Amino acid sequence: MNTFEPHPLLRGPHAQTVASTYWRRRFPRLPASTLREFETEPGTKILGECHWQAAPRECPTLVLVHGLEGSSKSGYMQGLAERAFASGWNAVRLNQRNCGGTECLTPTLYHSGLSVDYRAVLCELIERDALSAIFFAGYSMGGNLVMKMVGELAGAAPRQLLGIATVSPSMDLAVCADAIALPGNFLYERHFVTSLKERMRRKAKLFPRKFNLEPMARVRTIRDFDDIITAVYCGFRGASDYYERSSALRVAANIRVPTLILTAQRDPFIPFASFSNPALSGNEKIALIAPEHGGHCAFISRQNGDARFWAEARVMEFFKGLVA
Repeated sequence: MNTFEPHPLLRGPHAQTVASTYWRRRFPRLPASTLREFETEPGTKILGECHWQAAPRECPTLVLVHGLEGSSKSGYMQGLAERAFASGWNAVRLNQRNCGGTECLTPTLYHSGLSVDYRAVLCELIERDALSAIFFAGYSMGGNLVMKMVGELAGAAPRQLLGIATVSPSMDLAVCADAIALPGNFLYERHFVTSLKERMRRKAKLFPRKFNLEPMARVRTIRDFDDIITAVYCGFRGASDYYERSSALRVAANIRVPTLILTAQRDPFIPFASFSNPALSGNEKIALIAPEHGGHCAFISRQNGDARFWAEARVMEFFKGLVA
């Protein structure tokens, strides 16, 4: 099961990436969610879609964090939440700031350094809900955020946080920004930039005196957006400063919680060389699974049924091993 065998029609990384985005999925084992707002900083809330078991305190809880321009509705979020709930776990699908139609819940923007949000959620689940076995899973940008959180916690991580898993984590933001700017990734970058600009227009309508969108006309790439928008409104000196301060790789050596990294060697956005960094390879708490095939957050197997979405199966397998 640990060997990934791609669907015969989806052997290339781009085919995997695109197919996973548009693959129609149903989630019959995932019940309707209960909405909950988590206050992460004064004046800022993020929205979670919660799936509680009948006795939540007696079950492990999985908290999920999506990637850039995703939401709690993303297919991989619902797929992994369904798998966790069917296994008798609680599942909490979080929206990052402004995502999933939540622009009104904060005057701020979202970015890859906001690990404070997930630390606040962790603390609330421990203190308010009295949950004793908590796990986090993050995809792409969400993977960076989750790893950054546990790296910053280092040896002070609460005992209730038993493990984390990341799928295609963008832990070295500068390298990832350069990778997505390559000619072969033009369509991906155009999609993300268009979506980010649309989000900023919605945000500016809600907070008309806070954001000046005129400089956004110069934005052509994700690095442009981070230099002109993210850095200006999130307290960084520029894109390079933002990438340096927000990359989880900077604190990965400090991780003291069992961690799974699952990435494809041919991921179009995440250069595989990032994962040979001594901060990862020298940390015994970090396990790396890196099949040759697969795309970005995309591991569509040749198998049917529950085995079709291979990464989701591996994440739950890892977490269940920690519980056992």
